[in-house]
Amino acid sequence: MSARPTGYVEHVAILVADIHWHIRFFEDVLNMTFREVQGTLEEPEQYWTLGGMQLRAAPDFKGPEGRFLHLGIMVDDLDAALERAAAYGVTTLPHGRNWILLPDNLELELIQAAPGAVAAVRAVDPRLGMDG
Repeated sequence: MSARPTGYVEHVAILVADIHWHIRFFEDVLNMTFREVQGTLEEPEQYWTLGGMQLRAAPDFKGPEGRFLHLGIMVDDLDAALERAAAYGVTTLPHGRNWILLPDNLELELIQAAPGAVAAVRAVDPRLGMDG
């Protein structure tokens, strides 16, 4: 087996009834601005922000149960991560070989990061110098 891969959570995907409200909220309150859209900006099916949110339009969603969709995890070696995951008996999902289902039905999307990116992100200590 290859060396153990390293990763970090790149995004969290959730269902939202009013995607435009959520887009405005995350931008205005947290400055989590536009990264990518599926559909159009006027009628987004999915909307990704800088800072890790993936919003999926679900106008009939009533919440709160079932809101969470999957974890997007950046890895420094996708093939090694998939090899190690297979040893745990995970299921590959039809979305692609990098989508796996854990035994408790948690979906993970493993994403190949650019060389050195995972180490650089994990080297940042956002609490450095803070009390408590």
